[in-house]
Amino acid sequence: QVQFVESGGNLVQPGGSLRLSCAASGFAFSSYAMSWYRQAPGKERELVAGIAAISGRTNYADSVKGRFTISRDNVDNTVYLQMNSLKPEDTAVYSCNAGWSQPLFNSWGQGTPVTVSS
Repeated sequence: QVQFVESGGNLVQPGGSLRLSCAASGFAFSSYAMSWYRQAPGKERELVAGIAAISGRTNYADSVKGRFTISRDNVDNTVYLQMNSLKPEDTAVYSCNAGWSQPLFNSWGQGTPVTVSS
């Protein structure tokens, strides 16, 4: 079955960096766009970044442009999110799913929590 396993979240000070990973299985990873989402306490899940299947074309939420970089490894079936210049408002649980502008699968991983605080 489709499975996502996210990792790399942590407590970090404002201005710091983190690299998140999402290992995917159960579908033809290299054929699908992949995206990162986040959900802050009391807020709805929002799309953070997406990456196309083959071209590597990317898109980002305005709030993270210039600070976050999404990438993928189609050999290891893993998608990454490099987060730099982190802000307190980046605090959320980060998850990944297939798809470009909306999640394709109903199953989600446990997510990885990111807390930006001094």
